[in-house]
Amino acid sequence: MRAAAIFGPGASEKDLKPFQKNSATWFTGLPTSPKEADAVLIFGGDGTIHRHLEELVKLQLPVLIVPCGSGNDFARALRLKRVKDAVDAWQKFASGKNNVCAIDLGVIASKQSDTGCQRYFCCVAGVGLDSEVARRANKFPRWLRAHGGYALTLPSALFHFAPFPMKLSLPDPAQPGTFVLRSAKPTVLAAFANAPSYGGGMKIAPQARLDDGQLDICLITDIEKMKLFCLFPTVYFGRHLSIPEVEYFQTPALRIETEHPLDVYADGEYVCQTPIEASVARGALRVIVP
Repeated sequence: MRAAAIFGPGASEKDLKPFQKNSATWFTGLPTSPKEADAVLIFGGDGTIHRHLEELVKLQLPVLIVPCGSGNDFARALRLKRVKDAVDAWQKFASGKNNVCAIDLGVIASKQSDTGCQRYFCCVAGVGLDSEVARRANKFPRWLRAHGGYALTLPSALFHFAPFPMKLSLPDPAQPGTFVLRSAKPTVLAAFANAPSYGGGMKIAPQARLDDGQLDICLITDIEKMKLFCLFPTVYFGRHLSIPEVEYFQTPALRIETEHPLDVYADGEYVCQTPIEASVARGALRVIVP
C-alpha cells in the first residue's frame, strides 16, 4: 500500500508515527495521479482540508482526516474526534476493511463578472458577521485560534458590525436553472452548511448531514446587539434555532446578492465576494471513516 501524507500548520512527520505500523510506503505531498497512491492522509484542520479539496476531488482517492488543526469541525462530523480515532480508522482501512464512504461537498461560484471563481468547501460557508469574525480570528496565532479564537473576536466584531440588505433566492422547481426570491431583509449572518459546526464546535447547522444533498441555511435577521451577543453561546449547543430572529431551512442551492460586495468565507478561509451561488456536489469526496 502507498500512502501520501499532507501536513498542515503545526503538524509534522512525527505525527505520522502512529500510522506507520503496517507495511505501507509513505511519501509527503499530494499525488499528481491516482495511480501514485492508495490513500491520502491530511494532518490538519478545516483550512488545510479546504485548500486541497479541488485536487482531492479530482484524484478520488480515499482521504483520512487526522484532527491536528485549530478547529477540526470536519473531522468531528466524520466522528474522528481524536487522533486515536483516525489511527483506528487507518488500521481498519490498511487491513482491508471497507470503511470508505462518499460524502457531499458544498460549492461556491462567484457571480462577479471579472472573477468567475468556483471553490469547494467541506463544512460551513457564510456572509456577514461570521465572515468578519473569521477574518479577525485568522490574524491570531494558531494556538490562540485553537483555544477560543473565534469567541474572542466576537464581541469586537459584533459591536462594530451593522446588518446589511441581502437578497436570498432559491431554485425554482417549475423552471430548472432559475431562481426565485425567498428573502429580502436586513441580515446579520447568512450561513450555508454542509456539516453541522464551524469555529471549533459552534453548531450553527445542527441538522446538517454530509450525504443528504442539501445545504442547511441559517439566517439571523436584524436583531438587537445585546440579544445577539447572548444568543451566540447557545450556538455551541444548537439551541439558537428557537430564537424568532433565526430562520433555518434546507435547499440544494441558493443565490445571495448584497447591495455592496461582501466577503464570503468558507471553512474559515476567504473565498470571494458576493454575489454568489452555492450548491452541493453529491458524493464528491471519498473519506475513510471509523
